[in-house]
Amino acid sequence: MRKLLKIKGYYFITGGPLSRRGDAADVRDAVKAGARVIQYRDKNASSERMYGTAKKLKRLCKNALFIVNDRIDIAMAVGADGVHLGQQDIPLAVARRLLGEKKVIGVSVRTAEQARRAVAGKADYLAVGPVFPTSTKKDAGSPLGVDLIRRLKARFDIPVVAIGGITLDNAPDVIAAGADALCAISPVVTGRAVSAEVKKFQALFGVKR
Repeated sequence: MRKLLKIKGYYFITGGPLSRRGDAADVRDAVKAGARVIQYRDKNASSERMYGTAKKLKRLCKNALFIVNDRIDIAMAVGADGVHLGQQDIPLAVARRLLGEKKVIGVSVRTAEQARRAVAGKADYLAVGPVFPTSTKKDAGSPLGVDLIRRLKARFDIPVVAIGGITLDNAPDVIAAGADALCAISPVVTGRAVSAEVKKFQALFGVKR
């Protein structure tokens, strides 16, 4: 039986062009502020650029899990802690076979059935979203609200990360629904100080740095 991954608090995803100071500076500050999961996401970069950036970010994550979005090849090349998969990415079973049992694999879900399949396939955590309307990810789909989070937490013993349109104002609703962690990209990477913004979200979970 796989050991249950523990995730709590703010889950950091790189903002790319949204960032005021660049992904490396943002990741450094997020880790210092206590973020324990860092996901590198870049839908537009070449493989060469992604590899170089991933190597740099991996070195900054000595105290955090380093996850690569979509790209198993990049994750394996830099020795990342795992990958995050969308519904249109390489199948979970294939990813698990390539990465092995010790690596972390997260899966984005929008329905209870997608979640069931991910759990059956030995995903380590689920990302639910978009919870609220968002402009950060153009293909995110219609907002789901917090009810799916509540239903998944009642049904499955697996961490749930909420993402999409989350702010300091609506984050308490997400946490009350049972989310183990959340990601709010725009409010953090467009702010004046990433570390300060991360700490604000961490405080909502009672996580102190």
